[in-house]
Amino acid sequence: QVQLVESGGGLVQTGGSLRLSCAASGITFRVMTMAWYRQAPGNERELVATMTSGGRTNYGDSVKGRFTIARDNDKSTVYLQMNSLRLEDTAVYYCAAEIPFSTKGPFAWGQGTQVTVSS
Repeated sequence: QVQLVESGGGLVQTGGSLRLSCAASGITFRVMTMAWYRQAPGNERELVATMTSGGRTNYGDSVKGRFTIARDNDKSTVYLQMNSLRLEDTAVYYCAAEIPFSTKGPFAWGQGTQVTVSS
């Protein structure tokens, strides 16, 4: 049974930082591409960041230079370090697992964790 469990969300002021974690089980974590997505009310879900098993990263334009994705294969955990947070970063953040080179998108999703940025 595949499980992705996010943690670390919360309320933070603009300019602050948060680190999200996602613990995976039921998958061969070290070969998977891991990703973070987010969805704000009234908006479509958007890609935040991805990291391949080889460590290659990709970021959404709105978070480049502020967010960093990282992974610990020994702990089957992927992280999202979020710095210089803005009001528009407020969203539910989802962890996702993707099969490498697949064009079908994620095959597993976490339940989401709320990040709220206040002024």
